Amino acid sequence: MLRYLNLGYMRKHGLTVPPEFRGEIDENLLRKTQDYVAEKTRFGFISSLSGNIIVLMFIFGGLLNLYNSWIASFEWPFIVSGVVFFLILSYAGTILSTPFDLYSTFKIENKYGFNTVTPKLWLSDFIKSMIISTVIIVIIASVGLWLVQASPQYWWIWVWGFFLIFSLFMMYIAPYVIEPLFNKFTPIKEEILEDRIKSMMQRIKIKVSRVFKIDASKRSRHTNAYFSGIGRVKRIILYDTLLDMMDHDEILAVLAHEAGHWKKRHVIKQIILTELLSFIGLYMAFRVMQTDFLTDLFRIGQETFFAKVVLIAFIGSIVLFPIAPLGNFISRRFEREADKFACRLTENSEHMSRALVKLSRDNLSNLYPHPLYAAFHYSHPPVVQRIREMKKQL
Repeated sequence: MLRYLNLGYMRKHGLTVPPEFRGEIDENLLRKTQDYVAEKTRFGFISSLSGNIIVLMFIFGGLLNLYNSWIASFEWPFIVSGVVFFLILSYAGTILSTPFDLYSTFKIENKYGFNTVTPKLWLSDFIKSMIISTVIIVIIASVGLWLVQASPQYWWIWVWGFFLIFSLFMMYIAPYVIEPLFNKFTPIKEEILEDRIKSMMQRIKIKVSRVFKIDASKRSRHTNAYFSGIGRVKRIILYDTLLDMMDHDEILAVLAHEAGHWKKRHVIKQIILTELLSFIGLYMAFRVMQTDFLTDLFRIGQETFFAKVVLIAFIGSIVLFPIAPLGNFISRRFEREADKFACRLTENSEHMSRALVKLSRDNLSNLYPHPLYAAFHYSHPPVVQRIREMKKQL
């Protein structure tokens, strides 16, 4: 419902060039943006609907019961059964989602000039992703199920602690182990830009180890920049597409925004909030899984821990759905704080405004989202609103 409310609002207002974008976009580009957003929205609806139908058929159509009984029939040890159970489910989900991913990449993104990935590179990424996800699932499932088996009454506490440690570990090693499997990272050759970045970061006591360029253009023309690393020492990663699109002042403004997230401790706050919800959720899951309520309700013939996990995840997704707007509200607040920080650090709001204009223009971003849709789905404030708010800072 909100998707089509958003499309109607965009069609009504979407061909008007905002004052902040004059000289950067025209009516033809706005019409192309409308087409892109509309096509992605319709495809997203079909993809989401298909996924929901498959899940409902699996849960309520008896497929979960059959699958669960089939795995149980092998009478493998508890941990082995669980690992196989979740691995096959993961593979099935990937296989079912792959046609949608292919259509999105090679049809929609290609049509609007964003896709640059070749079928060979896509297949290579797919194989690497499958291997990595398999390793991660095996580790998480094996350790998690071992904790369940070792501590039947308190496993939810130990599992929560393990997930926390593992997620922090992945945040640390991913930039050095996983990301280089997909992209090439090279030090930027523009020494003046690197010196300006390090000088700006030193002013706010963020130590930059290196500034790297990532060859993102071999997959997409979309742009980005981000920090990696835990603690005060950071690596700064700039997409090559970003370096081609923006001047040095605009790049510095984008990085000042990212620095704002670190200095305002947004990452830590999000981790704390997520872990608090996870702690509560795991305790509630433990209490429910102590009973036969789920297996009786969903008519699961063979009672297993794994089937209960799937049912808990299904119920949890429904319970958490209304909470999503709250998470996005918090995220938008963080983005505003980071924008203010960037303006103060650079002592200029125009550079960040220009960067946002270019990012929106080149990514065909919807400049006129419906307020209700933005409130429910947007993790960032609408771009026109962001620019106007920043211009009031200085």
